[in-house]
Amino acid sequence: MTTLTTVESVRWGIIGVGDVTERKSGPGFQQAERSELVAVMRRNGDLAADYARRHNVPRWYDDADELINDPAVDAVYVATPPDSHRDYVVRVAQAGKPVYVEKPMARTALECEDMISACEAAGVGLFVAYYRRAMPRFATVKELLDSGRIGQLRSVSIRNERPGQVGEADHGGWRVEPEISGGGHFVDLGSHILDLLDWLLGPVTHAAGIATNRGGRYPAEDLVTGVFSFRSGVEGVGVWNYDSFRDQDQVEIIGTAGALRFACFAEEPLRLLTVRGVEQIEAPYPKIVQLPLIQTVVNSLTGNGESPSDGHSAVRTARVIDGLLSDYRNSHGINYSPAKPSQAGPA
Repeated sequence: MTTLTTVESVRWGIIGVGDVTERKSGPGFQQAERSELVAVMRRNGDLAADYARRHNVPRWYDDADELINDPAVDAVYVATPPDSHRDYVVRVAQAGKPVYVEKPMARTALECEDMISACEAAGVGLFVAYYRRAMPRFATVKELLDSGRIGQLRSVSIRNERPGQVGEADHGGWRVEPEISGGGHFVDLGSHILDLLDWLLGPVTHAAGIATNRGGRYPAEDLVTGVFSFRSGVEGVGVWNYDSFRDQDQVEIIGTAGALRFACFAEEPLRLLTVRGVEQIEAPYPKIVQLPLIQTVVNSLTGNGESPSDGHSAVRTARVIDGLLSDYRNSHGINYSPAKPSQAGPA
């Protein structure tokens, strides 16, 4: 992807300093090499000022355009709900600045494509916060797969389950409002799994499935099943059930000489299964989960490497999600054109 002329360091601004920026991402811009966080924005100025004070950020804004056009800001991280991603990314690109946007990249692949086009037209970089691509835990998974320890890869199965959370006030807030998030917990969590598998196994070449809402607790789908073919020749099946009796988080990749099981969201050890038995491999999360990926983005912008997660890789996951949810969206009158301004919290 085309990026700005490389610079020695990157001064970041954040649009939307909500919960995800407190520990998962925000401190990463301060701790990455050749990187600093110089400005934050939230529509509630008091909350923006509070974030800036607590995180030692020099400037804060309650207007996104003021941050975008701040000459001391080199690049912008968009951490708002997905319904505003396209709008903010286009505005940042038009200002001639690279952008790092939260996942999912947008509500639909069409919105993602608009973002890619805007950044390419402006000649700026577009990166997406699918941070598992850079985490040491999943680098270990990739190394094990590439090493041939489980032979030639044949299939993958995904099972992601959570209870319906009866009695929770909003069962997930804006994350289960399709007009804001693009879907429900499947879009929020399933996108991480699908993007990780795109990195581990290659792009999905065919996907089909069914999405339904069985619990009736919110407008979004709560049960999705899918089958997938990957360019590598691996075939896959997946179940995402958010009205279950249990918590389950397991991906299993099976080869001709063994299998590798791992959790996508928990830190439990990886499990390598062969005829010799079961080997458990410790693979913890970093303290700041986005820091490894943020470092790759900074590396790319400063001419010191490349990032594994950009607009072109992320739009592939959006296309898979669109395919699995299209019937559900159509039958429930969920329409994303024209886009509506976000009413869902931070910015």
